[in-house]
This record gives sequence, structure tokens and C-alpha cells, in this order.
Amino acid sequence: MSDSTHEEAHTGPIRTPKQLFWVSFAAFVIPVFIIIGLVYYVTTGNKTAPGATDVERSIAERLQKVGVVEIRDANRPLQGGEAVFKAQCTACHATGVSGAPKLGDAGDWAARLQQGYDALLASALKGKGAMAPQGGGNFSDIEIGRAVAYMANSAGGKFAEPAAPAASGAAAAAAPETAAPVAAAAPAAAVVAATAPAADPAAGKALYDKACVACHAAGVANAPKFGDKAAWAPHIAEGMDAMLKTAISGKGAMPPRGATTATDDELRAAIQYMVDAAK
Repeated sequence: MSDSTHEEAHTGPIRTPKQLFWVSFAAFVIPVFIIIGLVYYVTTGNKTAPGATDVERSIAERLQKVGVVEIRDANRPLQGGEAVFKAQCTACHATGVSGAPKLGDAGDWAARLQQGYDALLASALKGKGAMAPQGGGNFSDIEIGRAVAYMANSAGGKFAEPAAPAASGAAAAAAPETAAPVAAAAPAAAVVAATAPAADPAAGKALYDKACVACHAAGVANAPKFGDKAAWAPHIAEGMDAMLKTAISGKGAMPPRGATTATDDELRAAIQYMVDAAK
């Protein structure tokens, strides 16, 4: 009697071979399902943020510096709304990318038109959602306002296109007095302008190492790779003036002036440095 009681006291929960089989099976299968569940949970948690599908734009934003100071020609003719739209806005608003209201779509623009022109202009200048701030970019605030009016009016809006600021009376009065000296000096100025300054190799390399290397060293976002003759050939064929204009205005993932405060001469030197490496 005492022997049987002692034997039962030391007996575990597994009493038969069948129970041993199922316990062993569960010990193997359950961890596998737990691992599969964890992997599924982790991978499905990586949701793409709105606007993050534009890889080139996200690269440009990461390369963009906190602040940029540029000197622009304030006397150039102001562009119309349609011209600004085609140059700056068409990439998103022509097809409605990333939630942008599509040009001419009354349904997309209805709620926005109710906000009024001032609210739409403020959103355009400060940026909203996937749209980066347009204030301080390639176009003036007035030109951005004209583009806003153009897009809004294409969807039924009745906004007036912003007019150019009137010239000051003092400047207008001084114009006749200064016209003759400027005209007399024009031939000499033309001679100076016709002779482009020679590119400084040291300045070109310095700017390349500071800003251009981020994309051109490895050919990021379709940037012509440093030293790659085939990649640079079509750009070299366009000529220095065309390449400089592209560097100043920006193209694709490259922001204007490579997100630097470099002068035109410094940009020209950096371009020449990369061109020389591809010859």
C-alpha cells in the first residue's frame, strides 16, 4: 500500500506514449506559429507615410539644408499662372499625385475654393501634406499666387490673377536721367559679359566635395556619376550654359544650386571639375 502511493506521488503529467507524442509535437509547432505571427506583425506595421512614394523628392528633402540664401534678378518679367503651373506644379496637380487636387477637377477643388484665395496661397507658400513650401523657391510669391489662381479658376474659381507691384515714382523719374549713361556703357559691358570667367579647379573640387558628392559620387537618383563618360556624354553635348542653368534651377531630385549658397561661378567650376573627370 505504501509502495504504490509512493510511486504515484512521483509520477508526472505524461503517463502514456500518446501524451508524450502530443506534448513533443506541440513543443515544436507552437513556437513556429509564434515566430510566424511575430514576423507578420512586424512587417505589416511598416506603413508608407503619405507622399513617401516619391523617392526622388524624399532624397532632395533630406539633402536640403536648413536655410539657403540666394540672390535673384528682381527685374525679370513675372511669369503667368499657366507658365508657373507647367514649370512647378504640373508634376502633382496634372494627375492628382499624393492627394493634390487635379487641374480642372471641380470635385477636388470644391472644398478648397470655399476657403478663399488667401488660404490657398498660404498653403502653397508654406507647404501642405506632401507639397513642399513654394515660398522662396524658383518663383516669387506673386507668381505662385498666379499659379494658384490659374488652377483654382480651371475648376470653377473666379479669382483674379495677382498683378505685378507698381514701380516706385522715384525709380520711374530717375529712369530718363540714367538711360543715356547706361546706353553709352553698353558696348563695354557687352565685351565683359562675353568673356566668361575661367573656372577655378580648386573652387570646383571644394564645392563638389561639400555638396555634389552626395549624389554624383554614386549616381544617386539618376545623377550622372562622377568619372562616368557615358553618363556625362549627353550633358556635355548640351554645353556648359545648359548644364549651369540646370544646376541653378534644379532638376529631378537635385534642388536649386544643389541646396547650397554657391555663386554661379562656383557652380560653373564644380560642373567643369566633374566634366573634366569624365573626359
